[in-house]
Amino acid sequence: MNHRNTICLLFLILSFNLKAQNQPFNGPSWLAPKHELQTSEEAVKFVSELMDKMTLKEKIGQLNLPSIGFDVTGPILSEGVEAKIDSGWVGGVFNTYTPHAVRKLQEKAVKNTRLGIPLLLGYDVIHGHRTIFPIPLGLSCTWNPALIKSTARVAAKESTADGLNWTFSPMVDISRDPRWGRVSECAGEDPYLGSMVAQAMVDGYQGGDLTNARNLMACVKHFALYGAPDGGRDYNTVDMSRYKMENDYLPPYRAAVQSGVGSIMTAFNDVNGMPSTCNTFLLKELLRKKWSFDGMVVTDYTAIEELIDHGLGTEKEVARKAIKAGAEMDMVGESYLKYLEALVRENSELENDINSACRNILLAKYRLGLFDDPYRGLDNQWQVEILSKEHRSAAKQAAEESFVLLKNKNKVLPLKQDLKIAFIGPQIKRKRDLIGNWSGAGDWKKAVSIWEASNAFKNKRYALGCNLIDRELIRQQLNQHDGQIPEHQDPKTLIDDALKVARTADVLVVALGEAFGMSGEAASMTQISLPEEQINLLRSLRQLNIPIVTVLMNGRPLVLNEVLELSDAVLECWFPGTEGGNAIISTLLGENNPSGKITMTFPRNEGQIPIYYNHRKTGRPFEQDQKYTTKYLDQPNEPQFPFGYGLSYSDFQYGNPKIKLINDTLYLEFKVENTSKVAGKETVQVYFSDVFASMTRPEKQLIRFEKRLINAKSTEQFNFSIPVKDFGFYDENGVWKWEAGSYRIHVGPNSENTQMIEFKCD
Repeated sequence: MNHRNTICLLFLILSFNLKAQNQPFNGPSWLAPKHELQTSEEAVKFVSELMDKMTLKEKIGQLNLPSIGFDVTGPILSEGVEAKIDSGWVGGVFNTYTPHAVRKLQEKAVKNTRLGIPLLLGYDVIHGHRTIFPIPLGLSCTWNPALIKSTARVAAKESTADGLNWTFSPMVDISRDPRWGRVSECAGEDPYLGSMVAQAMVDGYQGGDLTNARNLMACVKHFALYGAPDGGRDYNTVDMSRYKMENDYLPPYRAAVQSGVGSIMTAFNDVNGMPSTCNTFLLKELLRKKWSFDGMVVTDYTAIEELIDHGLGTEKEVARKAIKAGAEMDMVGESYLKYLEALVRENSELENDINSACRNILLAKYRLGLFDDPYRGLDNQWQVEILSKEHRSAAKQAAEESFVLLKNKNKVLPLKQDLKIAFIGPQIKRKRDLIGNWSGAGDWKKAVSIWEASNAFKNKRYALGCNLIDRELIRQQLNQHDGQIPEHQDPKTLIDDALKVARTADVLVVALGEAFGMSGEAASMTQISLPEEQINLLRSLRQLNIPIVTVLMNGRPLVLNEVLELSDAVLECWFPGTEGGNAIISTLLGENNPSGKITMTFPRNEGQIPIYYNHRKTGRPFEQDQKYTTKYLDQPNEPQFPFGYGLSYSDFQYGNPKIKLINDTLYLEFKVENTSKVAGKETVQVYFSDVFASMTRPEKQLIRFEKRLINAKSTEQFNFSIPVKDFGFYDENGVWKWEAGSYRIHVGPNSENTQMIEFKCD
């Protein structure tokens, strides 16, 4: 393709995007554009002129993303990367950080190649870089977008100080199946809350101006529907109607796009028979045309090569299908590097797809200011911020707000400092699990354990109590990936030792849960209850008739039936991050009043899965005394804990909601009183339901929420204004519709415990 054709193509693409972005937004107000990704005429001119100088091989080289350095997130490590950089056959590198290591690679690209095009430097900065925050599922339980944004800002500052300019985060996949290991990385089951979290993360990473060297280009993943695999098994197939896709799963991706996210990653799974990495509907029709996305698209690890195992053809054939569909940057597999030149010789029109992909990658580098300063962040001036006192304090606050108090019988919590405390359990002294999975550059040795933080209790003792893992096969598998799980010890001896320690105590603090590798990628489970040895420990301790406070660390909702029966209090702490121990102790002491609320429904058993609150109506709704209604014979329909559930050391009383409808906007107001003597934060939740509609709609849908501190013996008034169009839905063609008729507003502390008021919209 000649210079003139290249410029024409690029300006045609730009004109299309500008035209699409200027069209009236059709959708709920909360999905309206926030910070659209900007493409200036100067950027297009610069990239056009640069591409005119490039050979086809150099353009294809920009599409190549190998891995080199300290960390490997897949089955292979790219070979000969440095030589390929010298040849101009690399567009970016991931898994390398620190100023020294990054500068070495960037200098090779800038100084040794013909055109001096700088590299993108990416890494999995998922919930912190060096300072590690709670896992994303835990962060979502804060219901605090401003706080979540601040954690992404800290991550951006630390990772750019380490030479990075790109993160493969946020993961915005909706999931309703806790068997799937990667629920630890998502924001739960709700599309509205998930969208708020997606926007907060993108804004936190990118800061509104990617040229700023302290900002990080975000990459929303995994596009699309990765969180809905059959059977909850990772990498598995997804079959879903367009109606369900549009309303339940796509909104967080779209929210990220509307917030100006710079890049998107394709998913491993197929969607209705077509793998995401070569899915033209997803990547071109939906992402580019309908959503007007103007960033770059990168595949997941070896995803193009894996199309062979999907059964779509030889490596050469799947490379053609992927580039035609809009998968622009090939992560690690190098199928493009191997075959695109030959494919262009067979069909010259394929060069248009290569040009389009190269254009978007170069524009990403332009937006990051890399052509002006390829060495941004590499002078070590910001290294002092890494793991700073300020950042660790932020990590402690995030952890405290993520904790969910599931049970507190007789208000056994908070504890008094003068009590005799027996700290028992495999998670009391263990540090490796604190920072959780996908903790990137985080050093678990710098995390604070529960035991290290417990010095406020002057009269304390410790016992291991049980093994963390009681299945040798799982222990071995986890230790292959730095699980740090010790050899199995005799269970009876451990329990006997625990009982001796427990008998001297006023209260037992028992820390149980998963090892970090039991959730995350490739960590799907058919059973999601605690190991039997941990339950046996609780059974033995319960016989002493001493109050038991169970502290849980895990990466997914668990089946907790017996844990709840045997414990007086249960505090869900997820994998809380670098400051996890300090946050847990401050919460046990009442210095922090727990305010987290769950964002994934907790099932009574695995047979209820998938389970979620916003299920659609059925023609035979549940009736307790009627056999032929939608229900189980052996268990209640209700979950163990509903979406939005979480207790506090405070007691809150909701007043009656009042509504007014003025000029197509619903005005809602109600009061919440803190009737206790303890100040606490409450997250009020507003749901709605459509009484009659042209299509089946959910029983209830979250539409607004607000978290606020309410002082002791005080009352706060909450006010919400909701455009009536927000009560609409996407039809089977992906078109937003609002219908006149009767609606209901539900207000309360969780999705089940609500007050309802009905109104009409004409």
